[in-house]
Amino acid sequence: MEKKSIDSGRVIFVLKCMLAAYLLTAGLLLLLALMLYRFGLSEKVVSICIIVIYIAVTFLAGVIAGKRAGERRFLWGLAMGCLYFLILTAVSFIVNRRVDGDIGNLVTVFLLCAGSGMLGGMIS
Repeated sequence: MEKKSIDSGRVIFVLKCMLAAYLLTAGLLLLLALMLYRFGLSEKVVSICIIVIYIAVTFLAGVIAGKRAGERRFLWGLAMGCLYFLILTAVSFIVNRRVDGDIGNLVTVFLLCAGSGMLGGMIS
């Protein structure tokens, strides 16, 4: 009975972590949209900023997960990065009815999210 309590506690923690990560992502993307409107940023700069936002958010999610886990922190950070990418891809697919970009870009974003989440977990 106690094991179910521990497992549900971890699931709730992961869900809270993902919610915080996506709220932070939404805030940063709104800030980027404001900067785009105000300064007329180029498409290349906006694309780079979006990738930096993904990296920063998954890094922070990895740090938070690593601090909470205590042991195997890098695995928790990796899990946060992978889950973030999966949710991001699923929402993109639901909204657009297809995955935007080519497979190379998709793999690159996955590796960046997973790697930065793992790094965040190791640093925590």
